[in-house]
Amino acid sequence: MVVPVRPLGLDDLCVHQVCLSGQCDFASSLAHLVAAGMKRTSLWNPMIETCGEGKALSIWNDSGLIAESLCVAELFAGSDALRAMLDRADLFQARTLVLITGGLETAGFEGGIDQARTYLPELLAQANELAIPYNVRLAFEPLHPMVCGHRSIVSSLGETLDLLDQVGPANEIGLAIDTYALWWEDRLDQKLTRAGKRILNYHVSDWLSDTSDLRLDRGMPGDGQINLLRWRAMLEQAGYSGPVEIEIFSRDRWWKRTPESMLHRIREGLNVAY
Repeated sequence: MVVPVRPLGLDDLCVHQVCLSGQCDFASSLAHLVAAGMKRTSLWNPMIETCGEGKALSIWNDSGLIAESLCVAELFAGSDALRAMLDRADLFQARTLVLITGGLETAGFEGGIDQARTYLPELLAQANELAIPYNVRLAFEPLHPMVCGHRSIVSSLGETLDLLDQVGPANEIGLAIDTYALWWEDRLDQKLTRAGKRILNYHVSDWLSDTSDLRLDRGMPGDGQINLLRWRAMLEQAGYSGPVEIEIFSRDRWWKRTPESMLHRIREGLNVAY
């Protein structure tokens, strides 16, 4: 069955800087993206930290690339940490700051996950208020249940939408939708329709049936079990018209190949695999 989706060009493609974090440093990752004809990326905060903010900003400004987002801020890290990430996102002129909860160790709640969940509406409301003076928008991202303990206690789109609705009518927090994190969930078409204009980022990678790592074995689009063209059709029907953002962590597969081969494969998959 042919899935109706809009044709994409390079202007509609964003390759996350983290895709090249296994082979490159901050500067060389951007150089490879530019050489491959990419226009957009999402900045990876650990790479900025390693480079140093001042040096990284100078390299970034010279690159000519557009920052779709800065990844990633953690809600449980507290307001000072979130403010520092908002400052950095504005400094690099990122369109969004991707926000996750962080793990239970970061939260420090003695009552475990149940207690931590009770604080989420209040913490999201505080994050929303904190972000008001900034140009960047927060994009809250649910992650796959397998990383619930150490990355995010919010694992489904349905739960995420319920949480954002609880923040209230003044809520400006949007959504980062990740195929790898949510492909397992039922009734996704209905939930994506409900999400609608709140969808700010769309992250794409594939689920490998023989995946060997909780975080670092994401598949290249077309190599796994997710119908990514169907996914894009659902998002577009929900009103999303932004770029498709490739986000691949691949320690034992793609990070053992050259950046050029990885970027070539990503370009080959445009409008075919995703």
